[in-house]
Amino acid sequence: MSRQKTGQPGSESNQEMHLAGEKSNLQATLSLLNNGENTFSSPQVSLLLAIAECGSISRAAKQVGVSYKTAWDRIDDMNNMSDQPLVVRSAGGAKGGGSRVTAYGHRIIEGFLALQKEHDEFISRLGRKLHSIDDVADFMRAGSVKTSARNQYRGVIASITRGAVNAEVELKVSESQSLFAIITQDSVETLGLEVGHHALALVKASWILISKDIHVATSARNKLVGEVRHIDTGAVNADVVIDLGEGKSVCANITNASIQELALSVGDRACALFKASSVILAADHR
Repeated sequence: MSRQKTGQPGSESNQEMHLAGEKSNLQATLSLLNNGENTFSSPQVSLLLAIAECGSISRAAKQVGVSYKTAWDRIDDMNNMSDQPLVVRSAGGAKGGGSRVTAYGHRIIEGFLALQKEHDEFISRLGRKLHSIDDVADFMRAGSVKTSARNQYRGVIASITRGAVNAEVELKVSESQSLFAIITQDSVETLGLEVGHHALALVKASWILISKDIHVATSARNKLVGEVRHIDTGAVNADVVIDLGEGKSVCANITNASIQELALSVGDRACALFKASSVILAADHR
């Protein structure tokens, strides 16, 4: 829940709230959390609605006031954390075709909007009762948890291979893609990981290597193969996004020199390589 002063952007119903004849300063946005992580919020729904209306990521991004890259980052995050893709690309067109919201995505939108309506009504009632929310807001801010990992995936634990000290955990993130993590036996017990349970996998973009040789043999336990969808070049490094299919993607941060040496371009087949020890697991008890 975030607090805004009256007069700042917010829903019309919230802006009209009164407390003892004066406008309330209580306004809030709705975010759905999973184990303390923000998994779905109003900006994401606004983007989905814009995509459904425009049929294009670039036009939808302009409509909601974000960059094309930010729009794709949000879509990737939603698809990677979802059992089913919410947005898929369509073939054809000058820029590789348009994009559409899936039937599953539309159900998510409808459910969120219904929750948003109930949430707005609750905040309106609460605003008429509270004189101060400073302590509450400070407490909620202190309890927020965020991660800097660019790649976040939600999946089902397919297997746990136990060793003397460490264990290898296979996390199935889509029908055809699995991630492998090496963690200690103590971590398996502490997190309560079991086959069939859900878990979150975090992989920093800087830990990932890229190769155009999709058949390359390496000691890296994880090799995710797909098509290069986006390359965002900076002063020294570049973000490379590889579309893995089934609504999943992976982002790697590599040097511009590596981009040139690999002759890497959008549309190329490539693989993302990273060690099992580079995967951080978090329990996702539901």
